[in-house]
Amino acid sequence: MEKLYQALNKQVANLSVFFTKLHHFHWYVTGPNFYALHAKFEEFYDEVNELYDAFAERLLMIGGNPVSNLKGYLAITSLKEASGLEKPADMVQHILDDFKLLVTEFKEALVLSQAENDEATADMLITSIASFEKHIWMLTFTLK
Repeated sequence: MEKLYQALNKQVANLSVFFTKLHHFHWYVTGPNFYALHAKFEEFYDEVNELYDAFAERLLMIGGNPVSNLKGYLAITSLKEASGLEKPADMVQHILDDFKLLVTEFKEALVLSQAENDEATADMLITSIASFEKHIWMLTFTLK
């Protein structure tokens, strides 16, 4: 179970960092696609915020201890913080890359949850993967 705790904890950290990055991009996006990107980034951070809380609470439910401070998040996250220098297309690319990384890691956590017969966690991961894969598809076509 310890491996599952670690995998979920990493995702709590990832979702916290991603939430902050999405907020940053939401606030600082400029250019002719401002309105569409500003709104889309808000949609993303709303979704990520719900998952951040859900993953942390699920970890508590199954006996784990989610990291809950910035120092802890930054120590275990797979994601990179925004630099503050990104142009709108770079912002979209960073978000796309982050969604791809999260899907990969969610799939790894899914294997662990299924090995532990933790179907509730598996369901959360499968639902998140499906949503993020749709975002990946849409962001990929946005950049074409």
